[in-house]
Amino acid sequence: MIIATASLLHILVLVYWLGGDLGVFYASTLVSNPKTSPDGRKTAAQILAQVDMAPRTAMILTLPTGLTLADAMGYVALADLYVLLAWVFALFWLALAWYVHLKHLAPSSFWRRADLGVRFLMIIGLLGFAVSGTLPLFIAIKLVILASTIILGLLIRRALAPFGPAFAAMIKDGPTPESDTLIAKSLNQSRPLVVGIWMLLLIAALTGIMKPTF
Repeated sequence: MIIATASLLHILVLVYWLGGDLGVFYASTLVSNPKTSPDGRKTAAQILAQVDMAPRTAMILTLPTGLTLADAMGYVALADLYVLLAWVFALFWLALAWYVHLKHLAPSSFWRRADLGVRFLMIIGLLGFAVSGTLPLFIAIKLVILASTIILGLLIRRALAPFGPAFAAMIKDGPTPESDTLIAKSLNQSRPLVVGIWMLLLIAALTGIMKPTF
């Protein structure tokens, strides 16, 4: 029962991550299209922001679902306490991410910085465990991939930094060539990074199926 439940949850993580990202990707094309009315672009941006929480949630739940599955199937041997702590940490991070989203906190706010700090800690921790030599190769590969998706997510945030002010100006004062250029540029810079995450997720799924041991 534990294996079946953990397998289902781990599969759903991939489904909602990829599916949500596809929805966000399409909505972004409407946001950046100057032929779309300002109200239409605003609605598309609202949909984008809400749908984007699906892949964000899925990313956070990837580790605890995968860890639970690996432990249940005997690929790693962990005390129940460590599996429980992984879930507690993930749920805390998930609550933090949703709080930041729902409150629309500024990048300089304490909780936004806390979320950023968690992501850096995750990158360091995942890569550290991946190269420790104590894990099966396929699990180590998946940890590296997860760390890489978090890194790409941070790069996406950086690429989208000009988007918020430019989009707010467009909604307030109407579209201008300057605001449209900034909106399109920031979204265009982020899209290859999003595609990179898709490729990494497909590689992670294939790695989990093949379980290479070389």
